[in-house]
Amino acid sequence: MNYLSTRGHPDRKRFCEILLEGLAPDGGLYLPEQYPQVDTATLAKWRALPYAELAFEILSLYIDDIPAADLKAICAKTYTADVFGTDEIVPLRELEDGVYLEALSNGPTLAFKDMAMQLLGNLFEYELARRGSELNILGATSGDTGSAAEYAMRGKKGVRVFMTSPDGRMSPFQQAQMFSLQDANIHNIAITGVFDDCQDIVKAVSNDLAFKRKYRIGTVNSINWARLLAQVVYYFAGYFQATASNDKPVSFTVPSGNFGNVCAGHVARMMGLPIRTLVVATNENDVLDEFFRTGVYRVRVAADTHETSSPSMDISKASNFERFVFDLVGRDAARLRQLFVDDLGLNGSFDLSADPAFAQAAGRFGFRSGRSTHADRLATIRDTDKRFATLVDPHTADGLKAAREQLEPGVPMVVLETALPIKFAATLVEALGEEPARPKKFEGIEALPKRVVKLPADAEAVKAYIAENCD
Repeated sequence: MNYLSTRGHPDRKRFCEILLEGLAPDGGLYLPEQYPQVDTATLAKWRALPYAELAFEILSLYIDDIPAADLKAICAKTYTADVFGTDEIVPLRELEDGVYLEALSNGPTLAFKDMAMQLLGNLFEYELARRGSELNILGATSGDTGSAAEYAMRGKKGVRVFMTSPDGRMSPFQQAQMFSLQDANIHNIAITGVFDDCQDIVKAVSNDLAFKRKYRIGTVNSINWARLLAQVVYYFAGYFQATASNDKPVSFTVPSGNFGNVCAGHVARMMGLPIRTLVVATNENDVLDEFFRTGVYRVRVAADTHETSSPSMDISKASNFERFVFDLVGRDAARLRQLFVDDLGLNGSFDLSADPAFAQAAGRFGFRSGRSTHADRLATIRDTDKRFATLVDPHTADGLKAAREQLEPGVPMVVLETALPIKFAATLVEALGEEPARPKKFEGIEALPKRVVKLPADAEAVKAYIAENCD
């Protein structure tokens, strides 16, 4: 399996090369040259597999430069009941008639990012040991990616983590999860700005090829194909739990800011998983909802990025959206560059409303969207608690609201849970008047000593900090 850049760079790479690389040299994102196709007989064979074995089967379609026995051992080491709390790993339960919740938040940091990050940590450690090399991971987080990455990489040999986050924009619990870690290989950098500033810094550093090579910079954001690939697995697992046979379609609703989570669903659908609809649920930062309604993709500047009660989705530049648009325009790299480099770079937007390809976003690729407000989140949290005795976090509430707007009779709708409610306690208190339950291991976490530096939204300042801490 070879991988190409969405922006047309001539090189083709193998999996372990792009695992450690992040962005392509031309600033594009890596995708496989083609999506492996899964037929009905294969789905039938996979249906009864435990999660770790299902992960191995799917990953092995994309990874042919790690021996099969080693890859199988990595999957078995990653997806265990000890790490994720249940044998099912991502248990599914019916919330109401036709609406299901897929639990993705039982990992070490109580968020869905653990599903991929735990695998990524083990892949990094394996490949770095095989090469006798080191890696400095540079990441950006709006909340959950950072803690998931740091918990997955802490203590890993040959790995340092430099994680940027928007200063003051995460929940106190999210900040405490990250900043309380005292491991020498973990570096937290609070950036004066919003998440998009952090993401821009990661891309700027990754595009400085001389610096990237000298300091062996890699990424854990969902621009890293390996992380997105790991997320493909739970779409198959959710589908198998929601159906009794492989002739029934299922829809998924995905709370989305950076488009990585739902892009994994797009990949699963392109492989042949019978997904009817992929519903993109946004908050007031509705860049993606606007596109799927109008065909216009218009990024917002920092001043127009709202600070909301579902803060992990306070994103106005969806990095992984480029992967989907590449497929949408027929994998035409020149057209993709025009949209993302010329139009978006110069004008801050591009318009596909008159392009025949835009109609395919819904028709051929199954995308729909929805938007929630703070009032919607509070109402959904209260309703879900009252009717089903179930607490959901604000992002999952965004998903439930959008899911109910897109229900089709006879088609199960699976809503991907994104985090446990305790991570966003203030909003739960506002909705219900009491704080959600807190796992014992996180009691008093906000009072622990914090290890974090503050830097301006400047790539050069971040590069100087990395260089200083790599000597």
